[in-house]
Amino acid sequence: MENKLLIDKYGRQLTYLRLSVTDRCNFRCYYCMPEEGVNFAKRSDLLSFNEMYLLSNIFCSMGVSKIRITGGEPFVRAGLIPFLENISAIPGLQEISITSNGSFTTKNILALKEMGIKKINLSLDSLDRNRFYEITRRDSFESVYAGVFKLLEHGFDVKLNCVLAEGKNTEDIIPFVELTKNHDLSVRFLEEMPFNGSDSFAVPIWDHKEVYRYINQHFPVIHKLESEISSTSVNYKIPGYKGSFGIIPSFSRTFCGTCNRIRLSATGELRTCLYGPAAVNLRDVMRAGASEEEIQEEILAAVSMRAKNGFEAEALSNEVAHKSMSFLGG
Repeated sequence: MENKLLIDKYGRQLTYLRLSVTDRCNFRCYYCMPEEGVNFAKRSDLLSFNEMYLLSNIFCSMGVSKIRITGGEPFVRAGLIPFLENISAIPGLQEISITSNGSFTTKNILALKEMGIKKINLSLDSLDRNRFYEITRRDSFESVYAGVFKLLEHGFDVKLNCVLAEGKNTEDIIPFVELTKNHDLSVRFLEEMPFNGSDSFAVPIWDHKEVYRYINQHFPVIHKLESEISSTSVNYKIPGYKGSFGIIPSFSRTFCGTCNRIRLSATGELRTCLYGPAAVNLRDVMRAGASEEEIQEEILAAVSMRAKNGFEAEALSNEVAHKSMSFLGG
């Protein structure tokens, strides 16, 4: 079978796979799940690392060149490092990156460097220990914060993802921007999204326009940076600062027209949009004995039905908005 590229009906090629390796996490961030947690998947329902490797191979044969490893918290799943070593050898795969809460990154720095994995996104929603605890419900600020600079010392490309919410951490915005003054890292401010594992969600007050307006009040001169066409982040730099900051309109969804992402959950659910329903469960397809060609056809069918944008996708499913981000894979 001739491998076909993942191109939707709007002409957007999907070259970026976000692969969730687990739905479990050692934190309990309020915007991701309730304090008591959620109903995590049974181990037998998770894709095995071998199944994930085989699917990654198929996706790369269809034009995927970048895989981001997500969770939950990826490093809570035993066997992650050998899995990363395996997929790093897949033909056509140009980049592996990881999104983590930062609680396990320090002890894995050398292993990641040996594999050539240099791009790490850390979820860090406050630079204040007490606010960090209120957000994550865990007292781990010092180790996570120290890990940021350890990664920088070892030459990693570090991005800090900060989900903003009224009454939670907006006082951290300027300190985060100031962090880019002497450190070559990027801070990205994200609008809050409804994937918190509950039925309660309010439209964010701090949308991308409000965040920029607030920063601009403190920094009258801001330079806008050139970004990749598929970037979800609008990126900026304060003149003279080493690093940069970005704003991601994750709820406003202004970037859908150039989105190149496809998502695979830890239980095999394939989503062509974070806001939309699962198009197919590839775990079930594989375990039913499907050939590689049949799996490719399932993926192509999913991509062919891809919604125009996140609002259209959300209208197709009320269930997704109530699921935990740890399940969806971010």
